[in-house]
Amino acid sequence: MSEADEFIFEDIPYRLVRSPRRKRLGLILAQSGVEVRIPQRCAARHGHQFLQDNIQWVRAQLLAASQRASQVPRYRYAFGERFPWLGRSLPLARASSTKAAGIGEAAILLYTRTQFPEQEQLQGALKRLYQREALVLLTEKSQLVADRLGLTFSSVRVRRTKSKWGHCSIRGELQYNWLVCLAPEPVVDYLIAHEVCHLQHHNHSRDFWVLVQSVCPRFKELRRWLRDNGHRLTV
Repeated sequence: MSEADEFIFEDIPYRLVRSPRRKRLGLILAQSGVEVRIPQRCAARHGHQFLQDNIQWVRAQLLAASQRASQVPRYRYAFGERFPWLGRSLPLARASSTKAAGIGEAAILLYTRTQFPEQEQLQGALKRLYQREALVLLTEKSQLVADRLGLTFSSVRVRRTKSKWGHCSIRGELQYNWLVCLAPEPVVDYLIAHEVCHLQHHNHSRDFWVLVQSVCPRFKELRRWLRDNGHRLTV
């Protein structure tokens, strides 16, 4: 049996995937679909039975994933469309020059060489603008919190990551998923507080959370918002 072996139970397609490191059977909802992961020497029939025994859980997870997918906004990449920034919906307008491009209080100004660019070209240019603006904003906010706590960091980077909103390395490097800047500003401030506090506590101990709360008293509420709504943050 290879990792490509696919099966169907009732109306649920799934794959059996062997793993030499796995000691127990597990169910994963991957991008490719439902996966039953089994130890290398486990008989295939145990994997099939495991799926059948947990079919109601699988159905519930698939339904939840479908509902989350339906909540992801779909955009028309054209001037005049509205896009989010710090929880606000701003119209996209064409900037007169590269220097004039940026995200302001009233609009997102994007410069393009052609007046009516293709959607794919405009989408790429818009994402680059978001990354640029997010790096500036997140760096400034990180510096404010670090100064308040008497901490220092070595650098700030932005990336579009799949699983983490932020990361603080042992070397003091801060990394953020720039999509967080689409969320309401208090949510952004929570994430900043979380990662900057890791400069002092590289763990999630009680002392860490006490420090986070000293900077962001509403951290529990804002952390919950990010967990429940993070999938909606996209452009």
